[in-house]
Amino acid sequence: MEHQLTIYNTLDRKKELFVPLHAPHVGMYVCGPTVYGDAHLGHARPAITFDVLFRYLTHLGYKVRYVRNITDVGHLEHDADEGEDKIAKKARLEELEPMEVVQYYLNRYHHAMEALNVLPPSIEPHASGHIIEQIELVKKILDNGYAYESQGSVYFDVEKYNKDHKYGILSGRNIEDMLNTTRALDGQDEKHNAIDFALWKCAQPEHIMRWPSPWSDGFPGWHCECTAMGKKYLGEHFDIHGGGMDLIFPHHECEIAQAVASQGDDMVHYWMHNNMITINGQKMGKSLGNFITLEQFFTGDHPSLQQAYSAMTIRFFILQAHYRSTVDFSNEALQAAEKGLSRLMEAYGHLMKLQPSATSTVDTKGLREKCFEAMNDDLNSPIVISHLFDAARAINSIKDGKATITEEDLKELQEVFHLFLFDILGMKDEASAGGNSYETFGKAVDLLLSIRQQAKANKDWATSDKIRNELTAMGFEIKDTKDGAEWKLSK
Repeated sequence: MEHQLTIYNTLDRKKELFVPLHAPHVGMYVCGPTVYGDAHLGHARPAITFDVLFRYLTHLGYKVRYVRNITDVGHLEHDADEGEDKIAKKARLEELEPMEVVQYYLNRYHHAMEALNVLPPSIEPHASGHIIEQIELVKKILDNGYAYESQGSVYFDVEKYNKDHKYGILSGRNIEDMLNTTRALDGQDEKHNAIDFALWKCAQPEHIMRWPSPWSDGFPGWHCECTAMGKKYLGEHFDIHGGGMDLIFPHHECEIAQAVASQGDDMVHYWMHNNMITINGQKMGKSLGNFITLEQFFTGDHPSLQQAYSAMTIRFFILQAHYRSTVDFSNEALQAAEKGLSRLMEAYGHLMKLQPSATSTVDTKGLREKCFEAMNDDLNSPIVISHLFDAARAINSIKDGKATITEEDLKELQEVFHLFLFDILGMKDEASAGGNSYETFGKAVDLLLSIRQQAKANKDWATSDKIRNELTAMGFEIKDTKDGAEWKLSK
């Protein structure tokens, strides 16, 4: 496949040319949500980032197997090895079966993803459905001497692993220093070192999510699921593992250690991480209690929100920044995104109605190449968007009669605009997404404006003004042009 796609590999800390292990097949694993609460803006970012990557790789002609897991067991409070399971705690508080909690929030997560136009992954495995695979993984690590059993639990021996391999290659942490500062006194803890992480936890009597294993009735450690499920569905070596930057340590660092300890080398070729959504410079997250759910964005029902924001405004807002840069939430930034998206959608609507001329006074030739160049540069969506804004200005000039375009150039512009705005960036026209009902609604407004036009021709100014004033009062913007009246819904 002829392309020059480069992606930033967190492992090597540089951009690298993307070369799949088994072209045209691409294996991609992305960490999905722990489903114990509603998805918030922070969850939307990795979903949208890797959706764009999925779309782009597919466009380039690759057959992508995209695996995004659902964590429904083993993720303890504060991402630690002690404490209550996040889902079990929610179930206890709500007096529900844990899988009721999982299903409820998973349904809501899917609904939010659909609204954001995030394509479903190829496979969406659940941690609770792959207990056997996780037990087998723990057995291999034990057999290879990089884990130990303690009081029915199994822990990864970081110190021993670090002597033979390097623990900390992804995060760049100096583990020797961490070992020296966190070393516990003998007999005080069931772990050899505080930095050792759980592969299998013996369940306390009150812990309701438990399974039999060679060591105890218990549950897998949080890090096991991704290693076990990645291997099951993508093999011992696959192309891309993605997720939020907050997962680099400990989650992804532990995944690398588990893979090397069980099979001798890492499974993943390219590690990719999106940056955080922040509020007032602080990471948005459930643990900090500063999050705004996607549902609240869609309804406007949150003290920090000045208005409701559509799903496409949210998607556009996120794509206006490069995925490796932080995005700070503010109403001003979202309102600017809303206006920007509206301008692009209006331009696209005009583009599909433009009439060709004998000559072109606008340059459309380089648009496709420029957009591909930006996408190939580590998915630089803000640059793609800036090129589309340039194209929108050209479209408006043609519409206003200040420029012309040939039939060939018009077709090229229509194709490129559609390809990048809709197919690759994954935007959709929310106004027309209502299908027939919107179409009928539009025809009704057009009919009113044609009656108004007739009234003007008959010099019936009273009727003409009445239609215009009533439509304006309802929230329509009416603009009279030499080709007739145009309308749009104003905010």
